Amino acid sequence: MLIGFFSALMSSAKVKRTYSGTRTAKSSLPAPSSPPSGLSSPPAPSNVRPKRPLLERFATNSDSAPPTKRTLTAKQREKQVQLNKKTLVQLHFALETSVLRTCATCGLSYTKGAPDDEALHRSHCARVQRGMEWGREEEKEKLKAGVQEVASAVRIKDGRKGRIICVKADVSGKIGSKLKSLLETINLSLSSPALLPATLQASKVYLFLVPSKTSSPSTSTREKIVGCIIAQRISTAMAVVTPPESSTSSDKSTPSTSNERPPPDLINVDPTLGIFCSPAPLPTPLGIPRLFVPTSHRRQGVATALLSAAARTFIHGCPLDPTKGEVAFTQPTSGGQAVMQSWGQGGVRVYEE
Repeated sequence: MLIGFFSALMSSAKVKRTYSGTRTAKSSLPAPSSPPSGLSSPPAPSNVRPKRPLLERFATNSDSAPPTKRTLTAKQREKQVQLNKKTLVQLHFALETSVLRTCATCGLSYTKGAPDDEALHRSHCARVQRGMEWGREEEKEKLKAGVQEVASAVRIKDGRKGRIICVKADVSGKIGSKLKSLLETINLSLSSPALLPATLQASKVYLFLVPSKTSSPSTSTREKIVGCIIAQRISTAMAVVTPPESSTSSDKSTPSTSNERPPPDLINVDPTLGIFCSPAPLPTPLGIPRLFVPTSHRRQGVATALLSAAARTFIHGCPLDPTKGEVAFTQPTSGGQAVMQSWGQGGVRVYEE
């Protein structure tokens, strides 16, 4: 009986001690009379800032953090030093040595070491020595271009035979391109300016052709251009005269200087060659502004054959005689002067181009 009373008492105590009862009891307790001790922890703040996302914090930290300096190894430092070094070149002025060269074969002056000048010299020197070719393509256009054969089976001193053709100087097409390249070579060799279009319209080109050594007899369509002259229609020229003995009493091997003055009634055309002309203009129908023969075919009679063909056929039905002053040259070179004197026998005149 006593045991039953205690069990009932314990069950009633368990029922009364609930959570709600405990909260009510705590809330109903009176406030403490003394102030809280300073040793107690302060209350938590009411407005706590939320934490930022992890990605945002990582990005901010990576941007604001100073970059770390990379440590170079000894080999890397040595390589960087070698890259920073500049190669210095010592320049020397060789005043006693000129870079301007004059070819003994073609006579062209060029700058040694300049790629453009050296390439021009090589191509020009090859044309001067061997000449240019007259091939099958030019033969196909000869009727269209009006090419005329004025002499055939012309023998030169080496025993070979060739032919002489004539065409207008202002012809177009492939023959015109060939003549343009040929005239450029001639102007470089003679150090002469290009002929004006008006001069070309009143001129004819005479070419001396010989069979090429590389072509077989069955296909002898390739020929070499071993000589060329330009024949021009002119009106007047000056007669070449011999200066007085007083002006030529000095040694002829010594070139004349600019201090030597010609007689007042004569014109000194070329002081180095000693050509004097009378200033009186004389009627002259034919002028030769250009004359060219490659070095491999000079002194073979090519120039004489070309000049004779031009004097005979330039004016149709009216052959010209150089010994009578009917043919004139422009200011000749030393080689041109020798041809002028031997072919014209002193009768060839000089005119201004």
